[in-house]
Amino acid sequence: MSVVVCSYNGGRTIRDTCEGLRHLDYPNYEVIVVDDGSTDDTAAIARAYDVRLIRTPNRGLSSARNTGLAAATGEIVAYLDDDAYPDPHWLTYLAATFLSTSHAGVGGPNIAPAGDGPIAECVARAPGGPVHVLITDREAEHIPGCNMAFRTAFLEAIGGFDPRFRTAGDDVDVCWRLQDRGWTLGYHPTALVWHHRRNSLRTYWKQQIGYGRAEAMLERKWPEKYNDVGHVRWTGRMYGSGLPYVLGWRRARVYHGVWGAAPFQSLYEPAPTLLASLPQMPEWHLMTVTLMGIAALSYFWSPLRLAVPLSIAAVLPSVAQACLGGARARFPNAPRAWTARWARRLLTTTLHLVQPIARLRGRIQEGLTPWRRRCPRRPGPVWPVTKAVWSERWVDQDQRLQAMEADLRTDGVCVLRGGRDARWDLEVRGGFFGAARLLMGVEEHAGGKQLVRLRWWPVVPTAGPLLAVVLAALARGASIDHAWVAAGVLGFGALLAATRTLEQCSAAMATIREAVERLRRSELL
Repeated sequence: MSVVVCSYNGGRTIRDTCEGLRHLDYPNYEVIVVDDGSTDDTAAIARAYDVRLIRTPNRGLSSARNTGLAAATGEIVAYLDDDAYPDPHWLTYLAATFLSTSHAGVGGPNIAPAGDGPIAECVARAPGGPVHVLITDREAEHIPGCNMAFRTAFLEAIGGFDPRFRTAGDDVDVCWRLQDRGWTLGYHPTALVWHHRRNSLRTYWKQQIGYGRAEAMLERKWPEKYNDVGHVRWTGRMYGSGLPYVLGWRRARVYHGVWGAAPFQSLYEPAPTLLASLPQMPEWHLMTVTLMGIAALSYFWSPLRLAVPLSIAAVLPSVAQACLGGARARFPNAPRAWTARWARRLLTTTLHLVQPIARLRGRIQEGLTPWRRRCPRRPGPVWPVTKAVWSERWVDQDQRLQAMEADLRTDGVCVLRGGRDARWDLEVRGGFFGAARLLMGVEEHAGGKQLVRLRWWPVVPTAGPLLAVVLAALARGASIDHAWVAAGVLGFGALLAATRTLEQCSAAMATIREAVERLRRSELL
């Protein structure tokens, strides 16, 4: 087995990493340390240990991981962060899982060690840390980059890690690419590493902004994994320390029964409802700020005072969730004085509030916003279009659709495939306010000839027109009362929502039209 440690200015913690690797209880392994252009004493510390040190210019985390992959000689390549150190039996449990299963990759838990200081203890109990997503107790959908291992041949088959992910998101991307090939990921609960958390508020803030930027990059590459708002749709459940508490009306129950035989038992965490998940979303804070802005307009038009209690109602779930996270956090190694424990709980509560704001900032910086465009702005019809194309040569319908999908993705367009029961084949997203869908049918004719029939039409989500109608109604009411400032602001908002809906539907329709024309000229239609 080959263990790869990628480091950039990790001199503060990499000594612990090398010490832990030196004490691994495994008969045959090598350690490769990739110094990604560090300016501190990372390389000097690594040289003091029996490791293979590779120094490169700073090219980002994914490139460093690929450098380690190219140098690895083992059948399994395991990745460990430079701020983590393994349990002595870490490789043993990873190897046992690979020997007993056909998984392409295997991960395990990562736990914050004691003694890193009060801030690190609070960060370990705050959201935004590296967590695994499990489908069952042995199969994973995602394994975090601080503790993951892969069969070398499988990782090379997908081309390694994507270099565009310089600081985060590389682990999510590689897991999805492996699963896209039909391979699976495993999880072993005792393949454990100890992972230091950030020990200052500044570094935690920067880390969460970086995670938000990585989410935006992943959404551009994997639009089918995300919903319209821009949040990933996991099949499994997240497990780990610091996850936000899901608000609910009732406490969770476990019905044991006689010898644990009560009906309808589940070993796994249930999926949270949409309403319970809303306060966890970064965009919830954006909506709260919008409500506060509308409430501020009540200075010019008194009926908008209704937005004041709505703003308070929007803030309360986030505050309640943060308070629950802080109150339920446990600090077994904290001093016994109640002031020390309450200070930690207060800081943990603050981190629960700050984390989604930092993620939101990173997402906005990288372009993942509700008003983002998903395809180039160009004029197109906003009504259904039907087209028939005669083809002199036979091509499978799936091949035609795959060619169209590949052509659209090459242009950087967000395109989705229709499901087995969907009444459409491809969807082009213009943005949050509009999209277009395409349906293809093929008539078979003698001599291997085909008549390809295509129909595409605009799709308008409810949110855009509803927002435009509500703001227009409020603007009309404000104008009747001669509250011109409020009427102007609300009317501009209504006009913006309406024009953005029209623009995004038109752009999506034009994008499909141009893709159809390009493929017709290439004789794939």
